[in-house]
Amino acid sequence: MSKSFFMDLTRCTACRGCQVACKQWNKNPATETTNWGSRQNPRDLNYHTFKLVRFNEVETNGELKWLFFPDQCRHCVEPPCKMVADGFDERAIIHDEETGAVVYTKYTAAIPEDTASTDLCPYDIPRRDAKTGMWSKCTMCFDRVQNGMKPACVQSCPTGTMNFGDREEMLALAEKRLAEVKKHYPRAELVDADTVRVIVLTEEPAAQYHQYLSASADTPGMTRKQMFAKLLRPLRVFG
Repeated sequence: MSKSFFMDLTRCTACRGCQVACKQWNKNPATETTNWGSRQNPRDLNYHTFKLVRFNEVETNGELKWLFFPDQCRHCVEPPCKMVADGFDERAIIHDEETGAVVYTKYTAAIPEDTASTDLCPYDIPRRDAKTGMWSKCTMCFDRVQNGMKPACVQSCPTGTMNFGDREEMLALAEKRLAEVKKHYPRAELVDADTVRVIVLTEEPAAQYHQYLSASADTPGMTRKQMFAKLLRPLRVFG
């Protein structure tokens, strides 16, 4: 049975345990950073950073409020990045049927150098290595999952923000929590729950957390179908 994450942002304290656990499990090097005026560190995702806790400060009811979002690949039910990559090399991206994980391989180097992250993904997730030309992102820790373990980020989460299990179980948990949270946060919502395997519960509108939390957060009025059509344009050019 396919798997899914349920990410409950009402419980996130930005401890960044998930971010560190991801680095450690994948044996990725640290990113050298500079102070750019935010507690968010590093500033953005990169080839060696698959997960990043994003910080945003917003005004709600006349008061300042921190919003935290552990950003990562959404492992789309129908991944547009694979649809695009298949046009260059069908070995580039694997969609694991057992878990639903979307996994990048060394053959992603076939994707043209001038391709932008948003050309592959409506969530602006994949990052390219300038030296090798290969792309990377969260793997769902599919090696752990296939051996009955939870993803490293979920295992490390102390607050219940990160949850993982069978998709139907996670969808049910998400709906239950949404009903509970709505009593305190009327604008709470589940983001793109039908089309991704990382189901995110927000207490404020998705766009207040991050421009790309929702697939169409940066393009008001654009449906997911229209977004995917935009992403697939390179195939028509090269086809």
